[in-house]
Amino acid sequence: MQVVRDTANVTSALRGAVLAIGNFDGVHRGHQALLAEVRRRAAGMGAPSGVIVFEPHPRELFQPSEPHFHLTPLPLKLDCFGEMGLDLAVVLKFDREMAARSAQSFIEDLIVGHLAPRHLVIGYDFFFGKGRAGTPETMRAEGERLGFGVTVVSPVAEDGEVFSSTAIRLKLAQGDMQGATAALGRLWRVRGTVAGGFKRGTGLGFPTANVPLEPGTALAHGIYAVWAELDGIRHAAAAYLGTRPTFDDGSPMLEVFLLDFSGDLYGRELTVAFVDHIRADRRFDTIEALKAQMQADCDAARRILAAASTRSTCGA
Repeated sequence: MQVVRDTANVTSALRGAVLAIGNFDGVHRGHQALLAEVRRRAAGMGAPSGVIVFEPHPRELFQPSEPHFHLTPLPLKLDCFGEMGLDLAVVLKFDREMAARSAQSFIEDLIVGHLAPRHLVIGYDFFFGKGRAGTPETMRAEGERLGFGVTVVSPVAEDGEVFSSTAIRLKLAQGDMQGATAALGRLWRVRGTVAGGFKRGTGLGFPTANVPLEPGTALAHGIYAVWAELDGIRHAAAAYLGTRPTFDDGSPMLEVFLLDFSGDLYGRELTVAFVDHIRADRRFDTIEALKAQMQADCDAARRILAAASTRSTCGA
């Protein structure tokens, strides 16, 4: 998949594509249905398939003091697009200039002028242009005027619940990993470079890898059964997110203990896929009680992972 961060760099071979437009935070099952429609139409037209995304999220521009919980930061989002077989991802910088564009200018000058799509696929709730004045109906009308097709994808739901990024964030904040997995169509994952810590885990017999999380990540505190991917190899692991109330009640930190691994992880990139929530965070009166609980948590993680799906890639 070719990633383009400036529409001026789109080659002639990639013009005339079938493109989806949106933020796609989570690339959840609703998004996957939309992208599957892109691939289907592109195959029928013999055209490239692609997606247009905005970075940063508009909420970060308009509400900079409130950290936004990214379900899928851009690198993970691009991974998903590639896994789904798209040919092109166009990353548009969302800034004040972009926000000030009229709906017509967004379509005519930016999308048609630089990308010349044959067909656009958007969600039922896609609004665009200054003041979010552009609607799916606006896009259809402009498509007729400018010569490109438009498909508007209806809400995708299961058991009466529409798949949405907001609902998934709520599930993660509640520690409902199974609900989040069902809505995402894969395991929720984070990625980061292992940082140094206080080495308390090493002293307790459970050396952990500290993985910094993006600001705004609102995952329920506690112990999780996870898969930890290192250099393309997946390891069973237990993870802790919390403030370490037994020690210092400090800033939240994600600490990952690879169950059957020995070696130095500092400075290495780790991808962590969350399978299930084992228990909530709590304070222990003694170090011995904490160590005993940590062993029980690792045993629980082994049992959960032995019975769990390993699937963490995006659906098709």
